[in-house]
Amino acid sequence: MASERVTVTVADTDGERDVVLSSPNRVVWPDVGITKAELAEYVQRVSVPFLSANGGRPVSLERFRDGVGSDGFFSKNPPKGTPDYVDAVTVTYNSGRQHPQLVLNRASAVVWAVQMNTIVFHPWASLAADADNPIELRIDLDPQPGTDFADAVRAAHVLREVLQEAGLEAFAKTSGNRGLHVFAPIEPAHEFLDVRHAVIAAGRELERRMPEQVTMNWWKEERGERIFVDFNQANRDRTMAGAYSPRALPAATVSTPVHWEELDGLDPTRFTVRSIPQRLDDVGDPWAPMQDAPGRIDTLLEWWARDVENGLGELSFPPEFPKMPGEPPRVQPSKKVAANWDDDATPAEKS
Repeated sequence: MASERVTVTVADTDGERDVVLSSPNRVVWPDVGITKAELAEYVQRVSVPFLSANGGRPVSLERFRDGVGSDGFFSKNPPKGTPDYVDAVTVTYNSGRQHPQLVLNRASAVVWAVQMNTIVFHPWASLAADADNPIELRIDLDPQPGTDFADAVRAAHVLREVLQEAGLEAFAKTSGNRGLHVFAPIEPAHEFLDVRHAVIAAGRELERRMPEQVTMNWWKEERGERIFVDFNQANRDRTMAGAYSPRALPAATVSTPVHWEELDGLDPTRFTVRSIPQRLDDVGDPWAPMQDAPGRIDTLLEWWARDVENGLGELSFPPEFPKMPGEPPRVQPSKKVAANWDDDATPAEKS
């Protein structure tokens, strides 16, 4: 028997488009009963702020054929049969390989992504027009065991002060899970590695001010009960859930932009696929002015250079990255045997 199919008429800025939605009554979030059709309706209702935050960029789609609880996979390249209203741009990955990556520029393209069983949208920090140079500095405040969202909020307030001292305006959003994301709009004047170094500089300054509450330690065994500043989310092709993106979690929570004055005492679990449209009607989009006055990372790069001069250099990269200059050994400290590593942090040759 053929699956049920409906046609959804989507209002794009350049006219209406019809998008076919198969299996509209398939339940995507079993615990709360949200269907594929309801998700398609959600992305249409939030399309303006969603596209403002995530459109015009390379984006990875996290897809779940059988909804939340099933195995998911990432889709970066335009699949066979991608309609002409879904755009793409050729990007360079960390390996040096180049390949087209999806770009969502209109509401119908987002609905198409839902038709492809997308739940989570992961945009790059750069625009498709200049994919090598980010327009955002992104800092992921990740609660470790023994800490919670309230601890991340306390760190975020201090991080905001750090960024202000560096000449940057900070914007916050919930991760849709336990953490908090802090973004600062920047001029696209530096490539990803420079922006990563700016993030590390900001994180180190935050750690100095909150040494008992915040850590920059990449290895979990060294983090303790502190908020981890995940500096590696600033790398090329490393992404986090975009603003207004749902999460593949049982309650259908959404990664939600918030005003700074909302943060204290906030319960992020109340931001869901069903509650966000009304929230937008009530309070608007806290990120609407984000790109009005982008800043520069010059001061943060000065802090980075100062720290390097004082002996604080490069930090670990994710395991899928090529070995990077100045990177410390990719082995957790408890398993490192000094005799097995050369001075440049490469494995020593066996005699």
